[in-house]
Amino acid sequence: MKVCILSDSHDNRRLLGAAVEHAKAHGAEAVLHCGDVVAPTTLRVLQKYELPVHVIHGNNTGDLYNMTRLAAEPNSVIRYHGQDAAFTLADRNLFLVHYPHYAQALACTGDYDLVCCGHDHKSSISQVATVKGGHTWLINPGTVGGVGAPPTYIMADLVTMQFEIVTIEAAPASVLPPVTPHV
Repeated sequence: MKVCILSDSHDNRRLLGAAVEHAKAHGAEAVLHCGDVVAPTTLRVLQKYELPVHVIHGNNTGDLYNMTRLAAEPNSVIRYHGQDAAFTLADRNLFLVHYPHYAQALACTGDYDLVCCGHDHKSSISQVATVKGGHTWLINPGTVGGVGAPPTYIMADLVTMQFEIVTIEAAPASVLPPVTPHV
């Protein structure tokens, strides 16, 4: 199962939509948003892709009441988890949290196959040694909104546990931005 991991959209509907459109075209079956959506209505651009969107709020919480309402709408693709989320996809235990230092600590527990975070707008892919003697993947997709850094997301394959940083290139709103994969 492939998933689109992103964070820190900061209300940039165009780049958020471009990232999810690209990810879906490349086989993504779900979206994981690691926080800082800001306005819940930003997520409405994702409805048309018909992919489940697992989202937490981050430190730019926006309107949490309306985030909950958006998730409760009939046929909504939004699964709003609050400040963090633990769930299973493709037989993998996942954890989403906004802050990198919490993500590092949770990865060390060995309770999760994949821990995803955001906040610092720096994309990274690493493995963390766990207290149980194994390794957990720690993923930070950077900022899909392009706030102070190039807009990026991570395409992940949960079966093979392979990850790729993808950059969304800035373009006028009337032009669909091209995407450039990075290994």
